[in-house]
Amino acid sequence: MSLSTMAIRMISWVILCLGALVLAACKGEATSTQAQQPTDVEVVLVEQKDVPIFSEWVGTTDGLVNAQIRAQVSGYLLRQRYREGAFVKKGDLLFEIDPRKFQAALDQTAGDLKKAQAQLTKTDLDVKRNTPLAKEGAISRKELEDSIQANQAARASVESARAALEQAKLNLGWTRITAPIDGVVGIAKAQIGDLVNSNDELTAMSQLDPIRVYFPISEQEYLKFVGLVQERYQEKGDPTKARENARLEMVLSNGAVYPHKGWFFLADRQVDVKTGTIRIAALFPNSGNVLRPGQYAKVRAAITVRQGALLVPQRTVSELQGSHQVAVVTPENKVEIRPVKVGERVDSQWIITEGLKSGEQVVAEGLQKLKAGTTVKPKPFGAAPPASATPQSESPQKGG
Repeated sequence: MSLSTMAIRMISWVILCLGALVLAACKGEATSTQAQQPTDVEVVLVEQKDVPIFSEWVGTTDGLVNAQIRAQVSGYLLRQRYREGAFVKKGDLLFEIDPRKFQAALDQTAGDLKKAQAQLTKTDLDVKRNTPLAKEGAISRKELEDSIQANQAARASVESARAALEQAKLNLGWTRITAPIDGVVGIAKAQIGDLVNSNDELTAMSQLDPIRVYFPISEQEYLKFVGLVQERYQEKGDPTKARENARLEMVLSNGAVYPHKGWFFLADRQVDVKTGTIRIAALFPNSGNVLRPGQYAKVRAAITVRQGALLVPQRTVSELQGSHQVAVVTPENKVEIRPVKVGERVDSQWIITEGLKSGEQVVAEGLQKLKAGTTVKPKPFGAAPPASATPQSESPQKGG
C-alpha cells in the first residue's frame, strides 16, 4: 500500500470521528435543553367554604293511606264502574254485585216486621182490656199475666224483625262497593261474572299526595339527631309549618333528584332488635300522583354543616393502600408530593382534613407521571389554550 493511500485513509478516519463527536454534542445539548423546559400541568386551587354534610338512607315509597277493597257479601260480580289506575273520589262507585237476592231478603224482612208489629198491636189491646177485668175479678190473674207476657214477646219480635230489616238493608247496600278514600285505584282482581265471596279482595287503592317514604336509620343515628328531627322537621306537631320548612331530599332510581323537598312525618314505636334500626316515615308532595307505592327512594338530609372545610376535586387525590396524596405546586413551581387525610365526599369533591391550606395549588391531571421536585408550568384546569398555541396557517408567499 502506498504512502499516499494510507494518508488518505487516516484523514478520512479523523474526519469521521470528528463528525461523530459533533453529532453527539448536538444531541446532548438538545436533550439538556429539553430537560430544562418546565412541564405543563393543570392545577386547581384549594377551596375553603362552609359545607353541609348529608346523611343518606335507602327507602321505599308507600301511600299515605292504603285501602284494600273487599267484598262484604257473596254474589256474582255484575259491573266494574271505574277505570283501572285512575284517580277516584271518596264515595265513587267501583263495583256492583247482583242485588236481586238481597232485595228479596229485604222485602221478606220488611214483611216480617209488619207481621210482628201487627201482633204487638193485638197484644197491646189484650193487656189494656184484661187489666181492668182482672181488677174486677172478671178474669183470673193468670190470664192477665199471660197477656202481658205475650205483649212483651211481641215487642221483642218487633225489635228482632227491625234488626233483621237493617241487616238486609246493609247487605243490599254492600252490593254497591264504593271508594272509602280519595286515591288511585289498582288493577281489579275479580272479573265481571265471577262469584265473589265475603272478604274476597277485589282491588286496592292508595292516597298518594303527599306520598309516604319509609326508610330505616340506625339506632345511633336516631339518637344523634332525634332532637334535630323534633325541632327542625316535626316543628312541634304543626304539619303546615313542617311542610313549609321541608328539608329532606329524595333521589329516585334513575339518579334524578326529586324536585320537591319532603319533611319528617313520624318515627316507629320501637327499634328492630334484629337489625338495630328504627323505621322513619317522611312525606313528599306528589302532585299528579307521579310517584307510586313500592318505588326505590334514597332520602338524604343535611344533618350538620362543616365550617371552613377545605375542598379539592376527587380527581386530584391519589389513593394507594388506604393512604391518600396530592401533588402540590409550590410558589417556586416545583412539585411536592404531599400526604393528606380526607373526610366526607361532597358531590365530586373531597373534604381535606389535614395536609393542605386554603389557596394552595394542586395538580388536577397527570399526578402519576410527576416526581417530587419537578419544575412545572401551572395553568388553571380546563382553561383554553393560549392563542399562540393555536396553529396558524401560513400566508401564501408572493411569487417573484
